[in-house]
Amino acid sequence: MSARTYSRSVAIDGVLLLNKPAGLTSNQALQRVKRLLGAKKAGHTGSLDPAATGMLPLCFGEATKVCAFLLDADKTYRVTAKLGVATDTGDADGQAIRTADVPELSKDDWAVILNGFLGESMQVPPMYSALKKDGKRLYELARKGEVVERDPRPIRIDEIELLEAAGQRLTFRVRCSKGTYVRSLVEDIAERAGTVAHTASLHRETVGAFDPAEMLDLPGAEALVDEDPSGLREQLMPADKALATLPSVSLTEAATTRFLHGQTVSSEALETAGLTRVYGPDGERNFLGVGELSAGGELAPKRVFGQPTKT
Repeated sequence: MSARTYSRSVAIDGVLLLNKPAGLTSNQALQRVKRLLGAKKAGHTGSLDPAATGMLPLCFGEATKVCAFLLDADKTYRVTAKLGVATDTGDADGQAIRTADVPELSKDDWAVILNGFLGESMQVPPMYSALKKDGKRLYELARKGEVVERDPRPIRIDEIELLEAAGQRLTFRVRCSKGTYVRSLVEDIAERAGTVAHTASLHRETVGAFDPAEMLDLPGAEALVDEDPSGLREQLMPADKALATLPSVSLTEAATTRFLHGQTVSSEALETAGLTRVYGPDGERNFLGVGELSAGGELAPKRVFGQPTKT
C-alpha cells in the first residue's frame, strides 16, 4: 500500500484550499486529495477548467454542507489573453478558428477598455461550458460542431486591473461575481478593442474571504502525508472559515437546542436580514450552522452542522 494512502476511509471534517495544477479536472484533483486524507465524504466548489490553476476549496465531511454557499462567493482571477487569435474553445486547448490584426493601443487605452466592463452586465456563456440546453451539456454539442443559441446571464465585475499589455499579450486581474465566464470576458474585451483573442492562462487567486497564503499544492500535500499520515489533516480549516463574509450570531443554550432540531428561534442580535453564521453559547468554538434571519428577527435553520469529528 502506498504511504500516501490511508488504510481505510474515515470521517474527517474541514476545508482545504488546493492550488489546483493545470492538467487535472477539479474532480480529479479532489479525488487525489480525498485519497491522501482517507476521507469518506468530499466535495469541491467552483470548478476550474482543466487548463486553469489556482484556488479550489475542497470540503470534507460536515464541511461539504458549505459548498452551496461558496458557489455564490465572489472570485478573483489573474488572466493572460493572447490577442489576435480566437479558438473554438476560447482557451489555449482549442483550435484556432480566426485571426485578426492587433491594434496598437497604449496601456491607458487598454485600461479604458477594461474599465468599461465594470459593473453589472449580461454575458452570453461560451459553447464550451457545462450549461445544459434541452438536456445536453453545451460542450457535448460543441464537440459535434453544433452551435446553439444561449441566453445571456447577469454578471458583475467589481474590479479589473491592467497588469501588462505587450504585443499579443494582455494580462489583467479581475474580481467578479459567480457565473462569470472569463473566456467570454476575454473575447468581449478583444472585440471592443477591434480584434480577437483567447484565454492563454487562467489562475484563480481568491474565492470569497479565503487567504491565498493558505493554499496548498499537490506536491506539498503528498509531502505532508509522506512525513506523517496525520499531517495533512492538520491543515484542514473549520467549515465556518468558508463563511467568513457572513455576519454571525450566538444563541443561548435553550435556543441552540431548538436550532439544532430544525426549529426557528428569535434573535435580536442582528439588524440586517439574510444569511448568518450561527454559534452556540461558547461563541466561535461551537459552530451550529447557517441560519436565515427575517426582518422580524426570526432565525430559521438553513443548514445545521453536526459536531466536528475529532482527528
